[in-house]
Amino acid sequence: MKRLLHITIACLIACFFLSCSKMPDEETIHQYVSASNAYSEGRFADASAILLNQNKFPPALLLRAKAEYFAGDFIKAEQSCRRAIRLQPSSLEARLYLARILLEKGDHIEARKVTEMLLADDPQNIRVLRLCADLAAEAGKFDEAAIFLDRAANFSAESAMVLLDRARLHWIAGRRNEALDDLSRARAMLPWDTPLKRSIANLEKIIMEVQ
Repeated sequence: MKRLLHITIACLIACFFLSCSKMPDEETIHQYVSASNAYSEGRFADASAILLNQNKFPPALLLRAKAEYFAGDFIKAEQSCRRAIRLQPSSLEARLYLARILLEKGDHIEARKVTEMLLADDPQNIRVLRLCADLAAEAGKFDEAAIFLDRAANFSAESAMVLLDRARLHWIAGRRNEALDDLSRARAMLPWDTPLKRSIANLEKIIMEVQ
C-alpha cells in the first residue's frame, strides 16, 4: 500500500513539475511524502503539522487543507485551500474541497457559487454532482437534489464500463482475482438493470467456470 502511495506521490509531483517551471526543494518533497503517509493512516493532525510551513507548493497546501478538513478545523482548511487555489487556479480538487469546507461552515451561498463554477467546468463530475445534491437538500430543494443525483447515477454507468473494460484486460492477462474484483465493483456502480449488467454477468460466469 505504501509503495502504491509513493508511486502516486511521485506521479503527482512529476505532473506538477511539467506545469510549473519552479521545482520544489528536497525538504518540501520530503515533508510532502511524510505528510501523505500520515494522511493515508488517518493521522490528520500530524499531516497538517508536518506541512505547517508549506505555503508555496500547491499539492502540499491542498493536502494540508484536506487534513485540516477531516480534523474538523474548517477555518484553517479554508485558508489553506484558498491559498492553494491562488497558486493553482485550475485545481478542481482544491475548489471541490473549498466547496465542502464552505458547506460545513454553513456558508451555503458561497458553496453554491463554487459548485456552480465547478459544474460549468466539469458537468460530468460525480463528486461535484453529489455536492450539488447535498447543497440542494440542505436548502430543502429535494426535487433539485434528486435531479443532481439522477445525473450522477447516469454518469456512474460510464465508470462501470471502464471497470468492465479493465476486467477484460485482467482476464486476458491471467489476473483472475483482479478481473472478478473489477466486475463486482462495476455491478455495484450500476443504478438499474441495463444490458451492461448482463455483460458483466456473462464475463463473470466465464471466469468462474474456468479453473
